[in-house]
Amino acid sequence: MTEDKVDLARAECAMREFLTAVGVDLAAQGMEETPARAAALYAELFAGLHTDTQDLWADVLTEKTDGLVAVRSISFHSICEHHLLPFFGTAHIVYRPHAGRVAGFGVFARLVARMAQRPQLQERLTEDIAREIEQGLGAEGVLVVLDARQLCMTMRGAHAHGTRTTTSTCRGGFREDKMMELQAWQMLGERNHGAENISLS
Repeated sequence: MTEDKVDLARAECAMREFLTAVGVDLAAQGMEETPARAAALYAELFAGLHTDTQDLWADVLTEKTDGLVAVRSISFHSICEHHLLPFFGTAHIVYRPHAGRVAGFGVFARLVARMAQRPQLQERLTEDIAREIEQGLGAEGVLVVLDARQLCMTMRGAHAHGTRTTTSTCRGGFREDKMMELQAWQMLGERNHGAENISLS
């Protein structure tokens, strides 16, 4: 992210006005620098708004493989666009390479992090990750599953402590070939992928 794409001074002024409007005493000890710290924090949390993913696919490898590849338990955190509260959890990815085109496993962790660094919905984040793998890597099939805790569900509204949400999407060959899709789910340890707590796209 380049500094010229984020107006930190303007963000700090807006944060100062917001905190004052909701009754926070910014003159209290320890609060003087809070607007500046909060502005810098959100600039970091939303850094993905100012980046793309093209560089992630610069070092794609070609290997003699036609099997499925799974990358499991990628930790992520993002900010819900509805209430600006965090949601966080793990992402699981299965893909079928096209013509042996594969990427280093670290690429997928960086991809998930970059897609999560913007105001998001879990459903959209799931689709964003799958689309980038399908397009950037040219994968023949992609399955992405996100399992997360939504703080907007625990800190407000229903106060549903301990609730987790799971979203998934299939693209390409996994959508067309049910046996291949089943194999992808089995690689993630999921045999009953139609369970009620999973949102399928």
